[in-house]
Amino acid sequence: MTITKGSPMIRTRAPEVDELEHVGRSLAQWLSDDGPVQLHPGDLGWYSLRGAAATADAVRVWSEGERILAVSLLDGPGLLRFAVHPEHRDDSDLAQRITADVAHADAGVLATGAAVIEVRGVPALDECLAANGWSSDEPWTPLRRNLRLPVEAPGIRVENVKSDDTEAWWRVHWSAFRGTPVPEARLRSLIDGWRLAADGPFFSSARILAGFNDSGEAVAVSAVWSAGEGRPGLLEPMGVHREQRGHGYGKAITLAAAAALRALGASSALVATESSNFGGVATYAAAGFEALTPVRDWARKG
Repeated sequence: MTITKGSPMIRTRAPEVDELEHVGRSLAQWLSDDGPVQLHPGDLGWYSLRGAAATADAVRVWSEGERILAVSLLDGPGLLRFAVHPEHRDDSDLAQRITADVAHADAGVLATGAAVIEVRGVPALDECLAANGWSSDEPWTPLRRNLRLPVEAPGIRVENVKSDDTEAWWRVHWSAFRGTPVPEARLRSLIDGWRLAADGPFFSSARILAGFNDSGEAVAVSAVWSAGEGRPGLLEPMGVHREQRGHGYGKAITLAAAAALRALGASSALVATESSNFGGVATYAAAGFEALTPVRDWARKG
């Protein structure tokens, strides 16, 4: 295995907290309706529930001079998610530099051992990773809904939740993804997370949505993140309370999320889910999302 280091002019670093807004703007500028579904400023926004300092510590920027070429987010242990400037998706020097950085823990990007890299629509980096021991992982299905036309009504009451009033939102979210009641100590921490995000650079583009049944119970939740007028927005996350499934609430909250993004000026709504999550893919499709060509992450064994 031979890994070249790429151009010595390319610099890899973690941004300062006060640079996160600029990094997010760069990510937004790289987005287009016909481009790949890659790392979105909303992903940084969702991560910022851990606080701005933790978010900056999880981000890496590859730049040449003042020009940002690529951004990654270490989104949990061993999961590195990427976006690359559209003009540099075939840049072999950049691809070689990233491949070298992720191969060596002392580069400060990725620890040794098992890892997954999410990179989409970047042929040069795909080629370098494949040539250096990375293999295809499980497929994901990106989905997109065009927001040029109005979105149909969700059919349930949906509220935009304030960042300091997210207890019911978190209880639904925890049930959707864990299937158990949320421990009270953990709930307090999660509620504090939305407050931290509200103080960060991404929250002004976010909407926290909760859907309610006829009895007034919160049954479905989502959050959406705008990338600015005329650019694709992100739906992350979406979930339905485990005891409330089968009533169409997933479709309803997804429609509400799309409508919220349209009101924020988004040109389209983006989401991605594991291709094996047939129920999730079907829910998004029912809400008018088009399933795009499945993509595979890159995996490294431990």
